[in-house]
This record gives sequence, structure tokens and C-alpha cells, in this order.
Amino acid sequence: MELTLYREEPILREARHLPAATYNLAHLLLARSMQSGGQSCVFVPIRSMQFLAIIDQDEIVFVDRELPGLVQLAWQAFHRQERNALDERIQFETAYYTQESLGVISRLIGEFPKALQAQAGKEATHEPAVVLNFPDRSK
Repeated sequence: MELTLYREEPILREARHLPAATYNLAHLLLARSMQSGGQSCVFVPIRSMQFLAIIDQDEIVFVDRELPGLVQLAWQAFHRQERNALDERIQFETAYYTQESLGVISRLIGEFPKALQAQAGKEATHEPAVVLNFPDRSK
């Protein structure tokens, strides 16, 4: 899928924190995508908001279905190296590109992890199953 997006200078930037589980799952989906198909990004539909999240190595951008070519906001500058453990939240910067994006951030933070979970649930792992033989305890 190819998509051309436009954005101007952000109207506002602010520092935020993302839960570790959300960040880790986003990058797990990206790694799986790159490994299986060589795609350098992942498209995650956020159906409850009619938004599309596009995850790449450097940022996560959000596009509204009503304005498909315009980036509404982006999560950028993830401070990965500042974490001491994989379960620590991660600091990042939100760049807002439209006035409308200022009003959706709180809902987006709640809906994006749900959309990631839904996407992860659709992806089947294609590794062979291993059956373990346990000794018979009745003897």
C-alpha cells in the first residue's frame, strides 16, 4: 500500500509519556512486518475514531479518514535509550499539525493500544508447533 501524506510545521509540540506495553507492541508489529514482507511501516486502523496510525522506525503518525492526505499529529523523538528496563514508560514528543488534533489526543491515547491489540491478534505466527511428551505418571 502506498500513501502520500502532507504536513506543515506543527502548531504545537509537547512532551508526553507512552506506556511501555504500547510502545513495545507497536515496535513488535513493525519488526514482524519488516521480517515477513520487508515493509518499513505498519498501518493500524483505529476504527473507533476513523483514524489510521502509521508506524515506522522514527515516528507514529495519525491520519483522519475525513482528511486522508493530511497528518493530524505525530508521535516523534522517542527517548528509547533513557529507559533502564523494557517495562518502563517512554518519553516522546507529540507534534500537532491541525487544530482538530488538539482535541483528539486524550481519546487517541486510549484507543491506540486497543487498535494495536486488535492488529496483533490478526497476525498469526507461522512457526511450527512443538508437542512436548510428558512421562506417564500412572506407572
